[in-house]
Amino acid sequence: MGKIATWTRRGFIAAGGLVGGGLALGIAFAPNRLGIKGDDKALNTWVKITPDNRVTVLVPHCDMGQGSQTGLAMMLAEELDADWSLVGVQEAPALPAYANEYLVRGMLLGAAPPLILGRAVDDAVLGLTALMGLQITGGSASIRFTGELGMRTAGAAARAMLIQAAAARWGVSAGSCSAAQSMVRHAPSGRMLTFGAVAEDAALLPPPAAPALKPFAAWRIVGTSPPRFDVAAKVDGSARYAIDVVLPGMLYAAVAAAPVFGGKLLSVDSAAVEKMPGVHSVVRLDNAVAVLAAGYWQAQTALRALEPKFDDGGHGHVSSTEIDTAQSALLAKGAGSTDVKRGDAAAALAAAAHVVTADYAVPYLAHATLEPPNAVVHIVGDKCEIWTGVQDPLNARATAARAAGLPRENVTLHNCMVGGGFGRKIPDVMDFIEQAAKLGRAAAPRPVKLIWSREEDITHDYYRTAARARFQGGLNAHGQPVVWRADYTGEAGEQAAHLPYQIDNQLITGQKYANHVRTGAWRSVDHSQHGFFSESFVDELAAAAGKDAFQFRRDLLQAGSRQRAVLEMAAEKSGWGASLQAGCGRGIALTESFGSIVAEVAEVAVAPSGAVQVRRVTAVVDCGDLVHPDAATAQIEGGIMFGLAAALYGEITIENGAVTQRNFDTYRVARMVDAPAIAVYFIASHAPRGGIGEVGVPGIAPAIANAIHAACGVRMRKLPLRSVAMAAGPAPDQHASAL
Repeated sequence: MGKIATWTRRGFIAAGGLVGGGLALGIAFAPNRLGIKGDDKALNTWVKITPDNRVTVLVPHCDMGQGSQTGLAMMLAEELDADWSLVGVQEAPALPAYANEYLVRGMLLGAAPPLILGRAVDDAVLGLTALMGLQITGGSASIRFTGELGMRTAGAAARAMLIQAAAARWGVSAGSCSAAQSMVRHAPSGRMLTFGAVAEDAALLPPPAAPALKPFAAWRIVGTSPPRFDVAAKVDGSARYAIDVVLPGMLYAAVAAAPVFGGKLLSVDSAAVEKMPGVHSVVRLDNAVAVLAAGYWQAQTALRALEPKFDDGGHGHVSSTEIDTAQSALLAKGAGSTDVKRGDAAAALAAAAHVVTADYAVPYLAHATLEPPNAVVHIVGDKCEIWTGVQDPLNARATAARAAGLPRENVTLHNCMVGGGFGRKIPDVMDFIEQAAKLGRAAAPRPVKLIWSREEDITHDYYRTAARARFQGGLNAHGQPVVWRADYTGEAGEQAAHLPYQIDNQLITGQKYANHVRTGAWRSVDHSQHGFFSESFVDELAAAAGKDAFQFRRDLLQAGSRQRAVLEMAAEKSGWGASLQAGCGRGIALTESFGSIVAEVAEVAVAPSGAVQVRRVTAVVDCGDLVHPDAATAQIEGGIMFGLAAALYGEITIENGAVTQRNFDTYRVARMVDAPAIAVYFIASHAPRGGIGEVGVPGIAPAIANAIHAACGVRMRKLPLRSVAMAAGPAPDQHASAL
């Protein structure tokens, strides 16, 4: 038998009445949640089966290129026993009935991944009722929470109802019937009916309270790699992004906000600009100025001709140097809030035969999504339509309603494909939606399309926060680690700072640091910082102990553990221990994030000039059972490249309170020439499903940094790693005796 799924308190309901008849199965929301009076119900329909035997899966997650919509449909179709060739997918609309409780439930009560919602959630109310308005895509949560907790159960329930409906029509027991390939069969009589033929009857039945989920051995769709639903349209150009939307009579908007976060618009002389060809108007916002024109080039050209005056909000003195100094001083106080306390770290340090200390630092990072922030808004009377691409359509709808001064129910939001998100388009960082709605009000009744320039995008992001960490590690006389002491800048309680290694005495503390620079979630959230911090320092301990970096880690992992299996396979598949030419080295890192375990080995070459080239990356992943292996491989590869770009080049610096980088000439991302050979391997552990979209990021920076040390003996403790100051010639290969 497979697992038995039980409904949450909302319960599933069935409803007929579709156009052309059929079955719609979804989740009934509590009426008071939706503001619905009486006995009215709202239906969150996740699966529709129509008389033509077509199955449509409605997915409450956006498409950012990760392929999760296909994966979620596969999970539902697997439990439904559908014919995959008859299955389609549709993104759920931005309506309260489609808020995703299962994602929130999994985030809070499941594997306890990092909370990515941030300020979008009222700190005083962390219960489900405050969170149900979310329709978010992020935190590598789509497959492991919505899929595992919701889609599979919906498919299993629909299958049971269809079998029951067919059995009733034939006058036989449901137990004598089975489902396969979108057909219900009664083997004793040889009779068959399509799902579509009994869908209307099934819609009249009560859903099962505890539908049985299929065991792993019975899967035939999950675990395969059918063509993704989104790929063909991206190849032939028919995929629709918000930046592609054009409406009749549409104006274009270009915007420039105060250079210093917290600054306000003081004045702007728009008289000359408003006479420029194609210019419709200049709109003054609280902290920005915008130009509306007949074309985007006209709007941007006019905007550059303006000379707005902004104040600096009192932050004009802030610089990256000042921020770094302040964080260092904070760590020097040593008074952080306790995150992890195990044993007696102070006593163990005092008794250690050898103590190793090190400080690490990482800079602010931009999201730099391929598609810059943009939205089309059309306001006519008291109605508003908006086209955009965000990671939470429901919250974007609410943001637009507030900015436009309209009731939420008067706003219709069309979420298009998202040309990159990485955390830039989640709740409470949707400033471009707010701007677009205000500009839509100014342009009404004509529609307006706001497009941020790349310069605006780079200089007005919600950045991955800059952070520092200070470590002390103690080794005994045998070179075994007996104590781990870490203090970092950030909210205490960040799971990313926790260790997978067995060290008896641990003290990990966090110290909150904040300034005027806007920060937000960035792909892999705080794991990107702590992966670099912790795995770099583990290497330093191994070096101080005179031990191989792989073997040192292996000895600290429990025999038979998933972590040890992942690490060992990474060493094996990467050829750890094989000789390398002078100036080359391998580095290894083991990270856990979003329910998955990943080991990465980077092979780098360091030129005499100090230039770093990453030649090869080997990754081994244990994320439980795979849904779509090809998509999972692509996500790990993409995460590695995303993290590699940040590790080698990524850096946002602050001068006079403002960001100094403005475009890809000064904020470099990885190019094709930078791409190493990447090999990805998966371990099918049958453990609870972990995430995929973000878990390739945390391990690559420490793997590269550790490889640099192996190649030339220089320890890199600060990102980015774009160049190594060669203090000496290349060190000998440190891995010759491994394995």
